[in-house]
Amino acid sequence: MGLAIQQEEFTPEEHARFVERLAESLEALRQVLRRPGFGVGPVTMGAELEVALVDGAGSPLPVNQQVLAKSKDDRLTLELNRFNMEMNLRPSLLAGRPFTGLQAQLDDVLAELKRVAATEGARVAAVGILPTLRQGDLGKNALTPQARYRALATAIRKRRDGPFQVAIAGDDTLNLTWEDVTLEGANTSLQFHLRVAPEDFARVYNAAQLATGPVLAACGNSPVFLGKRLWEETRVALFQQATDDRSDSDEAAHLHPRVTFGHGWVREGAHELFAEAVALYPALLPVMGHESPLEVVAAGGLPKLEELRLHQGTVWSWNRAVYDPQGEGHLRIEFRALPSGPTPVDMVANGAFLLGLTLGLAERVDALLPALPFWQARRNFKQAAHHGLGATLLWPAEAAPSPRVVPAVDLVKQLLPVARRGLTEAGVDAAEADGLLDIIARRVALQRTGARWQRAVLERLEAHMPRQDALAAMLERYLELSEEGLPVHTWPVER
Repeated sequence: MGLAIQQEEFTPEEHARFVERLAESLEALRQVLRRPGFGVGPVTMGAELEVALVDGAGSPLPVNQQVLAKSKDDRLTLELNRFNMEMNLRPSLLAGRPFTGLQAQLDDVLAELKRVAATEGARVAAVGILPTLRQGDLGKNALTPQARYRALATAIRKRRDGPFQVAIAGDDTLNLTWEDVTLEGANTSLQFHLRVAPEDFARVYNAAQLATGPVLAACGNSPVFLGKRLWEETRVALFQQATDDRSDSDEAAHLHPRVTFGHGWVREGAHELFAEAVALYPALLPVMGHESPLEVVAAGGLPKLEELRLHQGTVWSWNRAVYDPQGEGHLRIEFRALPSGPTPVDMVANGAFLLGLTLGLAERVDALLPALPFWQARRNFKQAAHHGLGATLLWPAEAAPSPRVVPAVDLVKQLLPVARRGLTEAGVDAAEADGLLDIIARRVALQRTGARWQRAVLERLEAHMPRQDALAAMLERYLELSEEGLPVHTWPVER
């Protein structure tokens, strides 16, 4: 998120100075984006994966700091809750066989994490929401004891001025009152990054927003939370409610949730999204750096924009604009909607579908958007999260005045060739693209996502054991099959 966080409480004066710096940073960003050649370069991709640590019985094991201390792999880092970890994979060129390289990285860093985790009696679970979680596993003692997490938790809770209310309805219903942000740590995701040239940003970002719904429908892996069968991607509902800093007062009624799909199609580019985040969301962590962004720009340098990047890191857009000052600087889109798991090959295939579809749609997105109001794209995202492959989605047709209503299964099948074209035209090896998209095609044909597999196995196990025991047995089978590395559509439901 840019600046290191050392303090947990902030004064009104610190907030005021931070707001001034954000305004200065936005102007500096505007000037940088106007520079000829800024952000121009080869298309690259990267990824971040979050996972859970569990004990021999499949319950969360809060030992992330001990595990990290035993590894020298700089790709490993901590996450919000003590039973979570994150791995930051090194970026690569998109052209060639990038997903083969990505899978090799995933295999490598997961093997290292499993090795050091075993020394603490822990196993690694790549799953959107750990199905064995209980309320006692969460709460303030679950928070990783670092200043950045304590500061974030304090700031959100202070603005909230009351407990969090979580209400999610699926096959079962969850209604929960909670006092801290550790519910958010139940979520683990797979986040992809795609470098985008500034002049292409609006077009590619809108295509990403359009693509996210149908892709998520084919990738669900989070159907259970606290023993309740909820959405196919329960993370989507849980994340928004577990970090909602809006109070119940009349003054807060006009504010927007910090976890957001967005507020409209982007017209001008990346600056529009940064400005929107500043305008709509109060600062949570007003930590100041020493750099004056406008002075740096005036001297011909590249500003770090640490405060703006920090603020952007506390607004959790499902597709987020990223400014990176490293080297000569560039822009990225961070795709945040995909869940962790089930296997590296599944996750790589999910990423190939998402990035390929985004790039394929970007070629004609300006012709598609007039037939799909933004609120309908947001609806697609929520429908996909709730119902997965059982969702009914709205999809634009060129030169048509209104969108078509399409079952998610049919829409995914229709969009796979678009994703292939997006990949191959970006230089991805055709055989690699075909192999990964075939995994998605087979998954959809069998309607066997990670979420569907978990539901089916849980139903069979629950016929002869209590639910919590069935969840533990289901997770054990999940971990065994994920170790084999085969895509989830090949996993048997019956033992």
